[in-house]
Amino acid sequence: MANPRVAVFRPDDDRIRRAESLLSSLGADPVLDPMLAVEPTDATPGTAPHVVFTSKTGAELVADAGWEPAGAVHAIGPKTADALRAAGYTVRVVPDKYSSTGLVRALRDKVAGECVEVARSDHGSPVLLDGLRDASADVTETVLYRLTRPPRAGDSTERAAHGDLDGACFTSSLTVEHFLAAAAERGVRDEAVAGLAAGVVGAIGEPTAETARDRGLSVEVVPDEATFATLAQAVVERCE
Repeated sequence: MANPRVAVFRPDDDRIRRAESLLSSLGADPVLDPMLAVEPTDATPGTAPHVVFTSKTGAELVADAGWEPAGAVHAIGPKTADALRAAGYTVRVVPDKYSSTGLVRALRDKVAGECVEVARSDHGSPVLLDGLRDASADVTETVLYRLTRPPRAGDSTERAAHGDLDGACFTSSLTVEHFLAAAAERGVRDEAVAGLAAGVVGAIGEPTAETARDRGLSVEVVPDEATFATLAQAVVERCE
């Protein structure tokens, strides 16, 4: 059997290069189609006693800006935590489940009655903010960067429309939305959705899977651990 052709939509930086290497090592032919571009806002967190980071990108941006925390720093998962530590920050909390829900659960008893600043992109899920507020925290949000769709994105939508994809790895709700928007602009939305349905669609977590299903995609793979490595491996295995 030929190697499965698996699309990946990560930003055009080290993340998509690592994704390409991983998929190749798993015996897949990577189809690279970055659906996200990072536009920094130049904002940095303030002096809250708790600051929460939800991405490696955010950690790197504040490090480059020379930001100094006034209190505890928390991370949504190990990749974010590693980036923070590499910049010299001490990370207090990393949840066992790498998701907004997992982070709320891990922080709930620590932030009641305290100010918490969530530093992230402009497309963050409300689950984290709402969950922390339900835990009686005083929550503010700082947008560190905006996520946009690169103007040339969308080659994978035509490949899907022509039945040339065996799998796809969606790593956020926004990658789903940008994929479908690019397909619509090229006049192949319905065909691309049908083409993906003939293969294996993977989503990195339940929020991404819910977005995909709500927009008509059939999601077959949602790994227990919300990392690209587990997502890619599960999608490739299902393709075989």
